[in-house]
Amino acid sequence: MARTRKLTVSTDVHGHTAGWSEIPQGPPATPTPDPTAAAFFDVDNTMMQGASIYWFARGLAARKYFTTGDLARFAWQQAKFRLLATEHAGDMSQAKEAALAFIEGWRVDDVERLAEEIFDELMAPRIWAGTRKLAQRHLDAGQRVWLVSAAPVEIGRVIAARLGLTGAIGTVAEVVDGAYTGRLVGDLMHGPAKAEAVTQLGEVEGLDLSRCAAYSDSANDLPMLSAVGHPVAINPDGTLLRQARERGWEVRDFRTGRRAVKIAVPSTAAAGLVAGAVSAGLALQRRRRAN
Repeated sequence: MARTRKLTVSTDVHGHTAGWSEIPQGPPATPTPDPTAAAFFDVDNTMMQGASIYWFARGLAARKYFTTGDLARFAWQQAKFRLLATEHAGDMSQAKEAALAFIEGWRVDDVERLAEEIFDELMAPRIWAGTRKLAQRHLDAGQRVWLVSAAPVEIGRVIAARLGLTGAIGTVAEVVDGAYTGRLVGDLMHGPAKAEAVTQLGEVEGLDLSRCAAYSDSANDLPMLSAVGHPVAINPDGTLLRQARERGWEVRDFRTGRRAVKIAVPSTAAAGLVAGAVSAGLALQRRRRAN
């Protein structure tokens, strides 16, 4: 897959930072372009079953970057966080600190290569077919389609490229000489930050947000859903389902039978937990190599 280093970082008057990366497109598509409308899709439990960062971690575990025990502890923590719905300021801080430990010293090329491999192995089979069809409907109408995720923007870009979408909005990590420094540019792409990023992108790309659509499974994304003219709840959690019904929003549920226990926790908690597990595994791996 041809890669691109086109990464836009924008800061608004309030100091909020957003990053987005667009996928190079081939020849013009048949549909007539609709330049002022776009669609924004959350990733975890909206575009795919489970958390992208969890599947990335699982792929790393299979490659011996850390142990299956670390992965099992992470999965248990995900279930606990999902059950208790604990995602407050303390969790955000811990997630950011863990993310810093996770990325420090990694090369961008390596992360993208691993993300491509792991997407094909573990993520692709878990893409919700119904959500993918909704995204394709926007593409067929000549509209651009962006993923919006708390995952590093490079991982989001790989997923978007694999799905044939326009690009990805995600958390921005500082890169120097092709390697991550361990510092984030701004904060995690979560909650209100997603709405701010969508608004910034809309201003840059000349979008009319009243003509745009947004899709998510989580009440954490109410700000993003409220920022567009066509919000849609996909596989919604209880809080989002109540809000969607009260506000008259469209609801789509692609889960069948009994609602399966979701693997993913809200993205920030997942990012912090998996980053901590991966960091511990990497440290262990370094020690083993040093012996």
